[in-house]
Amino acid sequence: MNDTTIQVPARLLGLVMMARLLQRLDTSREPVDARQYHDVVRRLQDLLQTTPVDDALKAVLNAYPAAGEVYENLRYEHAGLCLQPLERSMGTELQAREVLRRVARMR
Repeated sequence: MNDTTIQVPARLLGLVMMARLLQRLDTSREPVDARQYHDVVRRLQDLLQTTPVDDALKAVLNAYPAAGEVYENLRYEHAGLCLQPLERSMGTELQAREVLRRVARMR
C-alpha cells in the first residue's frame, strides 16, 4: 500500500485514523478478523455521519478509497456513487439492474 500524505484539520484526525485502518484491513493479504473489520467500519460510519462535507473530507475520501466506499454507501439514497467517475457509476447501476432481473426470473 502506498501511504498518502495529506494535511487535514485536527477535527478530522479520528476519521483519518479510522479511514487509514480500514484501508489497511481492506488491502491486507492476511486474513482479517471480521469483528475488527466490522468495528472499524461502524466507527468510520459514525464519524462520517457527523462530519460536514468540505474539501478536507473529500481529500480524505480520495486518499482512502475504502472510506470513500463507506461514505458512498451511507449517502447512496441521496447521491448514488458520488465519488466514482460517471461511467463507472452507470456501469455499476446497469449491473445491479441485471442482477435484480435475473433474481426476479428465478422466483
